[in-house]
Amino acid sequence: MDGAGRLCCNAGMLSVARLPAGAEAGADTSAPAFSPLYQQIKGLLTRSLTLGEWKAGEALPAEPELAQRFKVSQGTVRKALDALTAEGLLVRRQGKGTFVATHAEAQVQYRFLRLMPDRGPREAMQRRFIDFRRLRASAEIARALDLKVGDAVLLLRRLLLSGDQPVVLDDIWLSARLFRGLTAERLSAYRGPMYGLFESEFGVQMIRAEEQIRAVAAAAEPAALLGVASGAPLLQVERRSLTYADRPVELRRGLYRTETHYYRNELS
Repeated sequence: MDGAGRLCCNAGMLSVARLPAGAEAGADTSAPAFSPLYQQIKGLLTRSLTLGEWKAGEALPAEPELAQRFKVSQGTVRKALDALTAEGLLVRRQGKGTFVATHAEAQVQYRFLRLMPDRGPREAMQRRFIDFRRLRASAEIARALDLKVGDAVLLLRRLLLSGDQPVVLDDIWLSARLFRGLTAERLSAYRGPMYGLFESEFGVQMIRAEEQIRAVAAAAEPAALLGVASGAPLLQVERRSLTYADRPVELRRGLYRTETHYYRNELS
C-alpha cells in the first residue's frame, strides 16, 4: 500500500482502497504497513460486507468478476474468499457460488450455541419467551454494548427446551436503537433462529462472539424456571456477540443444565 492509500503490490494493480481509520496524517507510521495481497482483498470484501453491499444470504459476484473489479488474479480472490469462509463470514455452495453466511443456514445457525446432547444428534430446541422489556442501560451493560449509561436497551428472557425439559435460561440485552420495532410478539411469531430475525428484519449480523464460562449454584428464581433445586450446579455462559468491525450488539447470560447435555468446543 503506497502513501496515497492504494494497494500496490504490483504496478498498475488496485487503486480502490482508502487508508484505514487511524492512518491519516499524524498517525504513527513506524510499523511496517505491508500485508499480503489476499489479505488486502479480504479487507476490501469485509468493508463491502460492513456497508451492506451484500446482505446475509445473498450471493457475491463470481470470482472472475471480483478479480476484474480489484485488478488481481482469480487465485488471489479465491484465497481471500477462503479466509472469509474459514472465519464464518461466507459460505461456499458447490456449483452455486459464494454467499454471505446467515444464521438461517443449517450448518451455521448453531455455531454460537455449543450445548450438545449426551446421546444422539443435536435437535432444534423449543423456545419459550418469559419476559420482554425496555429499560435504561446500567454501567455494566453500557460498557459491554459500547453504549452510554442510561441509553435504551431491550431485555428479553427466554427458555430453551429439549422436549419438555428446560435446558437453558437466557437473559439477553440488545441496543434499542439497533433493534427499533422489536417486540415480544414479533419474536414469538418468528419461526426461524433469532439471529436470522436480526439479520433479515434489522440488518444486524452476528459475526463472532466472546464467552466467559463458570460453574454457579442456581438461585431460587432461575432454579424454579429451569426445574432444578435451589443451589443445584449450573453452567453460566456469558456471551458478547459482535458484528462487523467488532462492534458489540448483544450481551447474553445463559444458565445451562448439564445433566443430559455438555458444552462442546473445538480448538485448532
